[in-house]
Amino acid sequence: MNHRLHNKTQSLILADTVEDAKAFYARLRGLLGRDSLSQRSTLWIEPCNSIHTFFMRFTIDAIFVDEDLIVRRVVRNLKPWRLVPPVTGAQSVFEFAAGAVGQDVVREGDQLYVGD
Repeated sequence: MNHRLHNKTQSLILADTVEDAKAFYARLRGLLGRDSLSQRSTLWIEPCNSIHTFFMRFTIDAIFVDEDLIVRRVVRNLKPWRLVPPVTGAQSVFEFAAGAVGQDVVREGDQLYVGD
């Protein structure tokens, strides 16, 4: 079954497809080896409070959330070969293609939801 990522605070759908990366090797691989990610898709890495874009081929946006899916930090236009140090309180991260997470669609403190 395909799940969507919702921003409940702003009544918006952020992604039509949520790909889970919860197993060790899926988290380790992340988006490595891919040439892109659809604008309406996200990779959900859990647990995760820090990311890097070493060896990546494209720029990404990232939303770090706590265990209740409250947005703790939003990182936009993270280019390859960069590092985001640990985000206090973050339990997981949603990674998107660059430009998918505009300032008008998600902010720190927003409540997210994964479901239909």
